[in-house]
Amino acid sequence: MKILIFQHLACETAGIFTELWTNDGHRLHVIALDEGGSIPALEPYDLLAVMGGPMDVWQEAEHPWLIAEKAAIKHWVQTLNRPYFGICLGHQLLAVALGGEARPMAKPEVGLAQISQTGAGRADAMFAHLPATMTTLQWHSVEVTKLPPDAEILAANPACAVQAMRVGKHAYGVQYHLEILPSTVADWQAIPAYRTALNAAIGVEAAQRLQADVAPHLPDFHSFAVQITAGLTALMASDFKRRANGQREASGGDI
Repeated sequence: MKILIFQHLACETAGIFTELWTNDGHRLHVIALDEGGSIPALEPYDLLAVMGGPMDVWQEAEHPWLIAEKAAIKHWVQTLNRPYFGICLGHQLLAVALGGEARPMAKPEVGLAQISQTGAGRADAMFAHLPATMTTLQWHSVEVTKLPPDAEILAANPACAVQAMRVGKHAYGVQYHLEILPSTVADWQAIPAYRTALNAAIGVEAAQRLQADVAPHLPDFHSFAVQITAGLTALMASDFKRRANGQREASGGDI
């Protein structure tokens, strides 16, 4: 399968998913939108994955490529009806591109935090095998405040009501970070805007300890990513079959 990845900052990659997807035999195509990368024709791809970034969903004047990115996400989910996976900014972009809203939080959520699955999350095929309550890494000051049509909340916590959502049957977004590697916290702390947000949210001393605090959770984060990868792979296979059947019907049974 072919996976298209929208990236918004060099250090905000697909992380552990890059390894998992490659090991599963998928071919990855990364578009660095913040560096002037152009969005290709979407039809050849089986999954669109959209990563995080320091910009906000409404900053189209500062980042004009957000306009084309939102249009591509809407076309992918609503017209092509193919699997989507968004993390942090990619989660917010999914909501906004499809008619929802994302706004600044009263207080940023940064650092380790617990989330809990909703009833819809426990019933969802992709999330059902994840723990009902999970420790996650958070790093955001914006949250989804209005769901798009045909969306369900899959996980929440007191700080953020939409920690994970599914739109329709194939599009998923998570506000928290599942993709992190052992170096991720240090890499993000090297970004001035991220370091400032972290220090303001949890204090300088706690910020300096964060990489060490996150380290014991990395095996769990890896396990969560493995479960999500299995779910996305199943979605891609099902969608590929759907498209193949549609082509057969359109050609009278032969393709």
